[in-house]
Amino acid sequence: MKKIPFLLLILGVLLISFFCLKEIKRKSVSLKARKSAWNNLGYEIEKRIKNLKGRTGIFIEDLTTGWKISFNHKEVFPAASLIKLPIMLSCFYAIKEGKLNLKENVTLKPSDKVGGSGILKNLPVGKTFTIERLLELMITVSDNTATNLLIEKLGFEYLNLCFKKIGLKNTLLLRKMMDFQARKKRKENLTTAEDMASILRRIYFKKFLNKSISQKCLQYLLHQKYRDRIPSKLPSGIKVAHKTGLERKICHDAGLVFGPKGDFLIVVLTQGERIKKAKEFIAEISSLVYKYYGHF
Repeated sequence: MKKIPFLLLILGVLLISFFCLKEIKRKSVSLKARKSAWNNLGYEIEKRIKNLKGRTGIFIEDLTTGWKISFNHKEVFPAASLIKLPIMLSCFYAIKEGKLNLKENVTLKPSDKVGGSGILKNLPVGKTFTIERLLELMITVSDNTATNLLIEKLGFEYLNLCFKKIGLKNTLLLRKMMDFQARKKRKENLTTAEDMASILRRIYFKKFLNKSISQKCLQYLLHQKYRDRIPSKLPSGIKVAHKTGLERKICHDAGLVFGPKGDFLIVVLTQGERIKKAKEFIAEISSLVYKYYGHF
């Protein structure tokens, strides 16, 4: 009689092993199907690229599996307002090193105001803003005047040194926002899809300096006001933390998409295409990636 409990135990172990193996096999089949669909996604994106005038740099990453899709991701592009993303991170480096304080006040002077995006250009001279407020405006409304004030505080040399500390390989700050004289001298701010992706990845995994600062950076990006690219063809309510860039024949967007079935990183840089078409292209690529997750 004593053998019965032992036999039941053996039977239980065998049953558990059977179901575990069955589950492992099911997951293996599912993973293969997902990988196949991911590869097909790459082919679909490649088809869209062929219809785009000019050039593009793309970097996409499934943030669960680490799978990547990239095209010309190391190719250097004029950064436009994407340069504000590494400037934001550099400001937090400066805060950590005691060179900057979030609560420090900066006074707006007539010479500080520049055109393009932002709200500071329309506000009264003599008004003061904290560094924290300037950071927020630089990201959420891509404020050029706020950006230039931050560049002025830290300087080109320090900011470019920080870019290297962050691990950026081909990102350079060579002029202020809206500095057309510098542009005539062929001074241009530069970046790559790979560099922008590395910033977003560190923010997503809370590995930029510390969790608190990473979360603060993420919150700025989540409150981005320009939503005519990565988010524009996604379902309402999908969270997107991103930063846009726009100049003549230059149109970019780089962000993190938080979907119900998986999060992904997406960077799309374009140069040479009409702005309307470039925005549609970025939105379409984002939509294709999002739809990939709907199959699983």
